[in-house]
Amino acid sequence: MLYSFRLLLFLINIDQTTILQWIGGDLKTKTSLNRWQNITTEDSIDNIDKSVQSLKLLIGSSWQKIQAGLELSDIENIIVFLVFVRFIILIFRYNLKTSTYITLVGICAGYLWYRHFIDMISWYSHLLVKIPYLENLGTNMINLEDQNDLLVDTDMTLGSNVHWYNPGKLLYYAFTKGIIQTDPDSGLQYYIDPISMMVSNLDEKNQAFVLPYYYKIYNSIIPRSFEAISAFWSQLSGLAAYTMITRIGKRYCPYLVRWHWTFLLIFELVEQVIIFFVYRVAYFQQAVLEPDLISSNPDPNILFQFNILNIVLAVCITLHLGLLLFALLHAVCGQYFYFPFFVENTELHIGPRPKNSIYSGGKTAWQDEKETNIQRTFPKLWYGWFGSGTSENWIFSPFKQFLITTLDKIKNFRKRGRRKKLEE
Repeated sequence: MLYSFRLLLFLINIDQTTILQWIGGDLKTKTSLNRWQNITTEDSIDNIDKSVQSLKLLIGSSWQKIQAGLELSDIENIIVFLVFVRFIILIFRYNLKTSTYITLVGICAGYLWYRHFIDMISWYSHLLVKIPYLENLGTNMINLEDQNDLLVDTDMTLGSNVHWYNPGKLLYYAFTKGIIQTDPDSGLQYYIDPISMMVSNLDEKNQAFVLPYYYKIYNSIIPRSFEAISAFWSQLSGLAAYTMITRIGKRYCPYLVRWHWTFLLIFELVEQVIIFFVYRVAYFQQAVLEPDLISSNPDPNILFQFNILNIVLAVCITLHLGLLLFALLHAVCGQYFYFPFFVENTELHIGPRPKNSIYSGGKTAWQDEKETNIQRTFPKLWYGWFGSGTSENWIFSPFKQFLITTLDKIKNFRKRGRRKKLEE
């Protein structure tokens, strides 16, 4: 069972350089580390000192990486690392086959959140460059969008932007490029489809009558129809895929994927409010406040409003992307999380988690409470990490204890004050 894992560990040379490359150390740190590794014991430095110094260099490189800001490659490396570690743990817990199935289910659920996270970064790309820690993330997304636009402009004629998972675009490309031929001598293009060949064989009188309709259909109706169908399909494809996989194919779709996919669709309904609020704030900054700040004597009140709106944008975007990363982490690890209103509506659609399957993911403490008919006066907002349940609310319990202690101190202080007044 573990022979493949042993072979993998045997093939990987795990040393300081490998770890440094994993965390993304810079060239200066790598050079220092290599120079330090070349020092022998004859230079009065023992192996312990070498290890300590190497550890300091690795920690320094990691700290520089953190200070530089988050990048898209960092998120991908973290996801790959978590998936690999979980895969190894599941091998020891079950077996290689079961571990592979459970890991693939988690990857499918995490892919939904990761794709949505990429979409949100593309929406916020020009605003992320204004947030210090997320500046590199916005820059990476802008560069990626520029590369995609360049591919569309330069390689569309070669068909490199057409993929197997987009059958409509593939058929349209095959139809449009298959019927067009270019004369090598004159460089003129002409159609070779059956309808065009029939039109070319007509006499001049019939051609004069047919050609206006012919060009109208080929140059206007067909391209616009394809654009309309493509726009409609881009809006409907996600819902169609969800219906086919989680509704019609419910028997073959794991509960973890159905839960996270349904939760994501419900969350997108409320998410639009956040996105348009952020864009309205950004538009107000650029269109209303910035022209007044360009003047030689800017108004301090306007500058104050501009800075406040920067804080509002940073908080909204950070919380939004942080929530998506939080959900992505749970999905990759095959776990669930609780969010009021959204979880209840999600489970109304797909039902409770099946307890008799190891492929259904982690724990759902809120469902266990429903089974035991636990009645609560106030809604519970936290059910522990990964939905494992908790007797105390770790978010509000410290504040509750602090509030109770503060009130007790105030009451005692007032009682002492009253006693002193009475004694006087």
